[in-house]
Amino acid sequence: MNEPEADAAPEEPKGEASAPAGLSRRGLLGLAIGGGVAGLAAGAGAGLAGGVALGRARAADDAHSAYEFFGEHQAGITTPVQDHLHFAGFDMMPRTDREDLISLLQDWTYASSRMVQGLEVSATGAVGGPAEAPPDDTGEALGLPAAGLTITFGFGPGLFENEDGDRYGIAAQRPAGLERLPAFLGDDLDPQTSHGDLCIQACADDPQVAVHAIRNLSRIAFGRARLRWSQLGFGKTSRTTATQATPRNLFGFKDGTANILADDTTALTDHVWVSAKDEPAWLAGGSYLVARKIAMLIETWDRVRLSEQDTIIGRDKGEGAPLSGGNEFTAPDFHSKTIDANSHVSLAHPEQNDGIRILRRGYNYVDGNNALGRLDAGLFFLSYQRDPAQFIALQRRLSTDLMNEYIRHVGSGIWAVPAGAKPGSYVGAALFA
Repeated sequence: MNEPEADAAPEEPKGEASAPAGLSRRGLLGLAIGGGVAGLAAGAGAGLAGGVALGRARAADDAHSAYEFFGEHQAGITTPVQDHLHFAGFDMMPRTDREDLISLLQDWTYASSRMVQGLEVSATGAVGGPAEAPPDDTGEALGLPAAGLTITFGFGPGLFENEDGDRYGIAAQRPAGLERLPAFLGDDLDPQTSHGDLCIQACADDPQVAVHAIRNLSRIAFGRARLRWSQLGFGKTSRTTATQATPRNLFGFKDGTANILADDTTALTDHVWVSAKDEPAWLAGGSYLVARKIAMLIETWDRVRLSEQDTIIGRDKGEGAPLSGGNEFTAPDFHSKTIDANSHVSLAHPEQNDGIRILRRGYNYVDGNNALGRLDAGLFFLSYQRDPAQFIALQRRLSTDLMNEYIRHVGSGIWAVPAGAKPGSYVGAALFA
């Protein structure tokens, strides 16, 4: 990311209702301890200067790809789905208190509001600080534009109350629906890649920009929160705007044809955004995020006949049209005998689920191979909904899905996603008001 202009020195947090003008001392300590000591090779300064100059030129050309961090809703939900994802779950550290949590959210807000504009996490950044101290920014995004980076935060059930009790004085503010998801048929969950007190979803059109965001936010959290697990994703499997083509998942089928789009304000109001009439009031304008890591049995699927693949999904693999006829966007005719009652489209379609809809932002993933030499790959499913009950109802409906023979759910999590932060404040501030 581009070298920032000089700005004010970091200040201490100014209470629960405001965000700091810079990283708190705790955040700066995290950068210092969380990063290793780095040296600059002779002549590197000239190379960095050239890279920064090039980065500035590229950023000017790509200004359209920078999204504002502050706003009514958090970016990264209805924002046009970017090509790459780095998702991370965090747990708060033992013996942390309410002030630690607030200062962490303030520091994350400050750093995120800079990174989404193509800046470094602080004014001194990767190369502007003392030569004998670890830099504030890790530097791998120097010279890169913002690349459409969005950073979205969520609060898990354990943040409000866990086995240690009400650590942060917010148990009474936990939304009634915010609890770990029930067990579903086909679950084989790994607790090491599930859940988390906090989550961060970083999406960008450059994978290095997304990784840079999670890496630096993890450093800032040092001493207050620790990284529990993370997941890289590529090749978006959903669209959120009409101008985006429907992408394909690793089974080769178009995915998310009937997804809620950003310009469908009625659907967003009804199905995605928590209303001011909903409880609790602090979550109004926010949403609920569900993440599911779904392993695909790629090699088994690849040996299935094309006609059977079409039957399992309920759509034509090439065009994406329902097997009842038409094109990709033709409404399926579920009275037609051409669509199996247990096909994926039949069980998942809103028409078959009392109109329930969710907004999907999933990604493909490949984590190398397993011990058997098979691809460790699948879908990292992300959905936003007004009420967790929407996802639960749909997932239970999919218990007889023909596709279940070829997938396993290996990771899971749910988080309350607060509304967007106001300028001068920080993400989640209403929770502590």
